Amino acid sequence: MVSEGAEGRRTRTLRAEGALKALTDGPASPERVRRVLEQALVFAGAAFVAVYAPGEDGDVLCLVESAGVPRTLFGVRDSYPRSGHSPVADAQRAGQPVWLGPKELAESRRTPARDFHLAVLPARGGGGGQCLLAVSERPDGFDTEDRKCLELIADAVGSPVRAPAAEGGELPANAFVLALDTGRGEVGDEILELFALSRDEFDGKVETLLGLTVPEDLPSLMSVVEADHMSIGERELEFRVLQPSGPPKWLRLRGRLLPGGEGRPARLVGTVADASTLRSDVTDVARVQRLAAALATAGTVRDVSQAVVSALRKPLRADRIALAELEGERLVVTVLDPPDQESWPELWRLEWRSEWPDAPVRAMPTLAAALREGRAQIWPAGTALEPALADVGPGGLAVLPLPAGGRMAGACLIGWDTPHDFGPDERALLTASAGLAGQALMRAHAFDAEHELVGMLQRQLLPRRLPKLPGAVAVARYLPTTAGLEVGGDWYDVIPLPDNHVALVIGDVQGHNAGAATLMGQMRTALRAYAVEGHPPDVVVSHANRLLVDLETDLFATCCYVDVDMEEGSAWYVRAGHLPPVLRHPDGSTEIPDAEGGPPLGVVTQADFPMSLLRLQPGTVVALMTDGLVESAEADIDEGVDRVAHELAVSDPAHLGLVADTLLGNAHRSDDVALLLLRYDGMALRPLRESWTVWRVPEAVGHARRFTRRTLRAWGVPPDDMDGVLLVVSELVTNALVHTDGRVRLDLTLLDHRMRVAVADSSPRTPVKPTSISWDATGGRGILLTEAMSEVWGTVPVSGGKQVWAELALSGR
Repeated sequence: MVSEGAEGRRTRTLRAEGALKALTDGPASPERVRRVLEQALVFAGAAFVAVYAPGEDGDVLCLVESAGVPRTLFGVRDSYPRSGHSPVADAQRAGQPVWLGPKELAESRRTPARDFHLAVLPARGGGGGQCLLAVSERPDGFDTEDRKCLELIADAVGSPVRAPAAEGGELPANAFVLALDTGRGEVGDEILELFALSRDEFDGKVETLLGLTVPEDLPSLMSVVEADHMSIGERELEFRVLQPSGPPKWLRLRGRLLPGGEGRPARLVGTVADASTLRSDVTDVARVQRLAAALATAGTVRDVSQAVVSALRKPLRADRIALAELEGERLVVTVLDPPDQESWPELWRLEWRSEWPDAPVRAMPTLAAALREGRAQIWPAGTALEPALADVGPGGLAVLPLPAGGRMAGACLIGWDTPHDFGPDERALLTASAGLAGQALMRAHAFDAEHELVGMLQRQLLPRRLPKLPGAVAVARYLPTTAGLEVGGDWYDVIPLPDNHVALVIGDVQGHNAGAATLMGQMRTALRAYAVEGHPPDVVVSHANRLLVDLETDLFATCCYVDVDMEEGSAWYVRAGHLPPVLRHPDGSTEIPDAEGGPPLGVVTQADFPMSLLRLQPGTVVALMTDGLVESAEADIDEGVDRVAHELAVSDPAHLGLVADTLLGNAHRSDDVALLLLRYDGMALRPLRESWTVWRVPEAVGHARRFTRRTLRAWGVPPDDMDGVLLVVSELVTNALVHTDGRVRLDLTLLDHRMRVAVADSSPRTPVKPTSISWDATGGRGILLTEAMSEVWGTVPVSGGKQVWAELALSGR
């Protein structure tokens, strides 16, 4: 990543000042504090940020607001004694910032074993004793500009922040205090009146009040009053309460968690007010009822997502809605409206690994904070958010967490392109819809159990990302079938090999079930293992065929394996009952090679898999695909392959990802699809290579040294660099001749002042470095000398034997 210049850093500080000024011009409120803290995520690169303030007794510093990823990842606590030796207490007592790196934190580690940087800054002014705590997971921590931004944010937090007052004294009529361990509390007279209860009828239990709420609103309300769901920070929620006569009444709850300590339980304090005058009861209730009816008949996760989008987009006049499930630490999108990629942020398109994108939640800290807090969040136009969120709703963005079953089932993102005025009706509609959607998602999971299990297995078995290649670019796409619960065994892989070779693999296991997906993982692993051993393409595929036959399964598989030589611009490929590759040449012409192939894997034990040669000019695109892309009820495979060739001919290979998306978008598919594209660009810097077969004669080591010396002179290596290379050659060749039988080969490679010496033999036994050598020992020093002279050395299996290699840095040529 390119670092910021001085002008860029200065601009960042000025932008932070402008954002903070806009936030601090208004009256003090918890929402304002939260928005101030979020600026640390945007301008200082923090992963987590929080503000601490003295508690009611002054002896404890309490966490009163936070933003970013969950604090449990870093071991951050709810409170710290002011007299203790924590970073928070040290900074508050000294009135000076505390900056700690991973080394300092590890010396007295009371946090999870992960590397991060911690900063605690006292807030100047206001006399409130507040402190700002920030965490960075970047390797270099907080740089100079980050620290300036944190100082600005600490000052902006200032006096408005206070730990909430404790219960005691006369309780306001519209307020409540709830002990989260027992579910009992105190409630003001106005709240009892809103619930149509007298003081004598209320027994002090929260269950009594929950029993009077509209059932559809109960899940979202439970997410506030249950201890397992509640988190630091203010919560706001609108819900309906049943009345003795007439329609339900809308109420608005605002609450804040008070951390427990010293034998005192955690408490929820807040207010409840009448919100009926802010909405049209009939209209909103009807919308929620229609959504509930639609969700009652939704069987799959996709059906639930479509029902939510249909119920919300038109009433909210939104430009785009995305609904996503939470799978571990990743957010997997289930429905996008509109579905075309151009309508969504560029960062989303980079994560478009399947039909919809999926990305780690931690990549969007603002969204992670909204999920952690569990309440609807609304950001108007002009709010400083990370690009992955800001581009969803430049005119306004709403994030709706979906609680269910004691956890967050997912989230709904709603965006507007033009500045949008958020009214109380919209917030209430979002809140009421959240609980319904979350519970429906959980029910759909039960119906979707097989699909979800196999789908997750399949995503884990496919590559998470493709490797960077020397002289080429590769992209891949995988789309599961859209019919029922069936999931197939399509797969792809890109395998870097020695000597700037790359193996491209695509295949399809027969069937659509968990067995097919499991077998797909076995075949992908086997092909990768045989390829890394150094076998040619026909041997790799033959070994995989025998393995599948030995597994005694009723399934078979097809595959196409291509070994690309990045230095020479050539490729050998093998087909096992699979489609041939399609080539797009630099001039725009396309070619479908007509070469003989072998049978599918797992059908015949002794089968031939002939190899065919491809010539690649810089700019050539190689396309590998499964039959789901080219076969349909409307057209046979040949017509589909011709269509792919035509679409490749008219495409722009400079944007390979868009080419892949176009090919998928134009397909009439009813089966799984795997697509793998490689654009061969050619290597700008090609290594120098020479090889020597070492004959087993008494002068073998001397011959190898003379060959090495001649080669180094021809390459222009200075004499001062030769001695180390010759010593390593001597030791590795001697070890191979003494400890193995059969053929020995010496390979020399020079690239960018790095010399690689590799000696291959027929023994699979890996050389072992001795732990100690006596002064009179006659052997065992070869590996020690090689290690001393080399920057790095190692061993890899090669065709039943092994290759021992070492790399040396040369001073210059």
